[in-house]
Amino acid sequence: MSVCFEVSPARATDGVPEGDACHVGTVRRLTVARLRHCGLEPLADDATLIVSELVTNAIQHGYGKQVTFTMGVRDGFLHLAVHNETPGEPAVRTADDDAEHGRGLFLVDCLATARGGNWGTSDDGATAWCNLAVPDGRP
Repeated sequence: MSVCFEVSPARATDGVPEGDACHVGTVRRLTVARLRHCGLEPLADDATLIVSELVTNAIQHGYGKQVTFTMGVRDGFLHLAVHNETPGEPAVRTADDDAEHGRGLFLVDCLATARGGNWGTSDDGATAWCNLAVPDGRP
């Protein structure tokens, strides 16, 4: 499954523009629906949180005009990927206790590890991806 959507041009603020925020919810709903359809509902909560973080980061930190989300199952893993047309080096940060931002990739890392998977970025950093082990050895 692949979904592309347009986003606002480069943003000067820390937040996600309201017009783009709706895309996060849409991709979350598509993720849950697809996982239910494939009989992978046990992964839904973790996958939707991961998708929320990756899509929000792509919108918030990217400077491209389009974001692409892909999801598929291969080799015993659910593969989630978000491409934002902006090269960079996304990395896990340590946020201050009272910080309102900065924990997204930390959450992705924790969830991927807990689900027997991993996460990373493409060589140019424009795509962030996460793999979650599919329960019960399903394809």
